This record gives sequence, structure tokens and C-alpha cells, in this order.
Amino acid sequence: MPRKILDTCIACGTCKAECPVDCITEGDIYVIDPDACIDCGVCEANCPVECIIVE
Repeated sequence: MPRKILDTCIACGTCKAECPVDCITEGDIYVIDPDACIDCGVCEANCPVECIIVE
């Protein structure tokens, strides 16, 4: 299951920097492309505000 970034995202960039397939887009709240996500969980494990969940 791809992950989703909640609106509690602080746009710190940690998830994007850690993503091995570069499927996260920058913005006020970052967004994960569900078609490109490989469900590795690296973004969720590294998010400092725990705002990434399994969708």
C-alpha cells in the first residue's frame, strides 16, 4: 500500500531526501505519487513529525 502525507506535514524535506524512487513532490504539504511509491516505508520511518501513514 502506498503511503500518504497528512496535512500535519511541516515540509522539512526529510521524506523526499530519503525516498529511493523519488516519488515525493515538494510543496506546503509534500505529496507521494501512489503510482511510483514502492511501499518501502523509508519516508514514514524518517518523518520527524510522524505525518506519513499507510493509505
